[in-house]
Amino acid sequence: MAFRASVYGPMMRLLPLYLSFLCLTSLHARDGVGLSDSVQAYVDRSELAGAVMMVADKNEILTTETVGWANIESGKEMTEDSMFWIASQSKPITAAAFMMLVDEGKVSLDDSVEKYLPEFADQMLVSVKTDDQTVLTKPSHPITVREVLSHTSGLPFSSAMEKPTLDLYALEARVRSYAMTPLEYEPSTGYRYSNAGINTAARILEVVSGISYEDFLQERLFGPLGMVDTTFWPTEEQVKRIATSYKAGPEMKGLEPTEIVQLHYPLSDRVKRFPMPAGGLFSTAKDVSLFYRMLLNAGEWKGKRYLSENAIEELTRKQTPDEVKNEYGLGFKVTENSFGHAGAYGTNTTAHVDKGIITIWLVQHAAFPGNGKEAQNAFRTAAMKKYAGAKK
Repeated sequence: MAFRASVYGPMMRLLPLYLSFLCLTSLHARDGVGLSDSVQAYVDRSELAGAVMMVADKNEILTTETVGWANIESGKEMTEDSMFWIASQSKPITAAAFMMLVDEGKVSLDDSVEKYLPEFADQMLVSVKTDDQTVLTKPSHPITVREVLSHTSGLPFSSAMEKPTLDLYALEARVRSYAMTPLEYEPSTGYRYSNAGINTAARILEVVSGISYEDFLQERLFGPLGMVDTTFWPTEEQVKRIATSYKAGPEMKGLEPTEIVQLHYPLSDRVKRFPMPAGGLFSTAKDVSLFYRMLLNAGEWKGKRYLSENAIEELTRKQTPDEVKNEYGLGFKVTENSFGHAGAYGTNTTAHVDKGIITIWLVQHAAFPGNGKEAQNAFRTAAMKKYAGAKK
């Protein structure tokens, strides 16, 4: 009997620890794979340098996780405040800024572009193009503000002057070159992803507001929202936090560092570099979340209204023709239950309206070796399993 008591006593003392282990195991299973765990294998296989992953709802940041390296060569780890070129994630920000003027009655979405930019009055359309000839005619109607914001105007992706980089010329000069470039199809009859269209909308914003595009963003969005790390010109301190860009190594194996070929260096140069509304911004996960949380709060954030509910509806509903498979709003990629945008070097932000969460994936890759591009889906799957529907 004494022997049984001596064994039973230690077992009882260990019981709370055992129960705690069971609870933790159960909690981990219920929560699913951690965000970092979901993509660590891609880092281990040198298919992904590193990433910042965030999940937020309309009120708060639910989690921020990092994995891998901001710079592989120096062993610099990715951190929560690492900065990234968010590229075309700039488009939703430009469109939202423009809708502020629509809310104020200063411009209408269905106004013609030439109403504000007279150089577009002579815009032509390529009606016939063969190896032997190109025939230009007038389009059926002048392109509209709505069309340039939804990639349905017929404008090309860019103009011939936007080389070798996209940021070498002032916005006014670039937009003037679009007016001299023939439309590729009749307005509102097709879809052509177009930096030119978004840049044109930003130029109209300048004309109507009377201030520069970059000052408008700072005064009306970035400053009030507290987006302190969102800029076209990173400071010296911010440049140190920008994650190094990587591309696939020889034979698509491993990773090697590269520069952002679409931009002119140094990035802090305000003399030779100009804002690119369709894709020039640098930012952080926290800053991007502030913008999207404002949108999920129907245009309001911390007691300040930025956009009307009607503006949010216009931004995030399908604006492309029914016969076109591409679903695009005004500056946003949209689906029935979500809106957001991707960026050229692998970034993505999506507001899952039906689930009540925002997923933010920030990486800096010109190309991925192996299965690296699948890491984003692994992150999103883990995020949806763990957080979807938790807070609406």
